[in-house]
Order: sequence, then C-alpha cells, then structure tokens
Amino acid sequence: MIDKFKRLSREVVDTNKLFTYCKDQVELPDGKVEEFYALLHKGASAVVPVLPDGRILMVHQYRYAIERETIEIPAGGRDSTDEPFAVAAKRELEEETGYTTDSELEYLISIDTAIAYCDERIEVYVAKDLRKTSQHLDPDEFIDVEPFDPEKLVGLIYEGKIKDSKTIASIMSYFHKYCT
Repeated sequence: MIDKFKRLSREVVDTNKLFTYCKDQVELPDGKVEEFYALLHKGASAVVPVLPDGRILMVHQYRYAIERETIEIPAGGRDSTDEPFAVAAKRELEEETGYTTDSELEYLISIDTAIAYCDERIEVYVAKDLRKTSQHLDPDEFIDVEPFDPEKLVGLIYEGKIKDSKTIASIMSYFHKYCT
C-alpha cells in the first residue's frame, strides 16, 4: 500500500535547531490530494546507565512543553544526521549524569517517537562499567541525577509517575532482558 501514496510537493515552513517543519501535498491511493504536515528530526540517542550494584541512573528535569518535572533516562539529539547514535548516547550520558564508560555501549532498542507527524528515531543503549566524571549541562538544562532499582522504576511506570515513552520502552525492555 505504501507505494500508492505519492508525495507531489514539499514546502519547508520553518527550520530551527530541533526540527524542520514541512507541508506536503500527497496523492492518496484513491487519487485524491491531501495536505500532510511533518516534523523532520536528525534523530536522538538515549542510554540506560547501569551502576555496578544494578541500579539505573535516572535524570530529573523540567520539561517545558508539558510544564512539569520528569524522571527519564538520559537522552539527547544527535549533532548531525551523520553522527553515530552510539556516539551521541555516550556524550549524553556524560553531559547529563556526570558518568562515562570506557566499555562499548550495548544496543537495546530503537523507538519511532511520534509516527503520525514526526520522523524522530531514538536509538537506546545500555551503559555499564560506569565511572564518575562531571556533568556538562547545556545552558538551559538543570538536571538532578538519582539511582533507582529496576523494580522500582517498573513500579513508577505502572503508577503513572513515569510517562515518558522512550523511558517506559527502554526500562521495560531492559527489565525484560536483564531482570527476569
């Protein structure tokens, strides 16, 4: 069926540091033409940082769009579409948590975050053998770091206290792979 959708044109409405916003004219399988809107994103990486005792480092941060503080795994956008996802994940690990690792990151899952209107893909990795360094936060970031037992995180998901989709998918995948 996908071959029956044909993009006729694309107009870039706006571009900023996060997204390119596009308006497309698309011919549908029945021959009608409709407008579609899309946010194009260079992709992001996230990491499940596991301490030697098995606890997972989580970040507390205020998220402007939803006007509340969240509990999340560390994550951030790639610097370019050419940057390897694992490189971005390792950078975000140190920037947000103040920890790094000399070990290779282990791929966990890939997430398409908002498929109805955005092409953002997040690649998620597991980081072990962590060593303390220091946070390198962006000027607009204010992040507290807290370790949690994996079981506690699963409980916070089911209690509705963790609502971030990348964090839910990542913690549940990690828990299923390593803790059951």
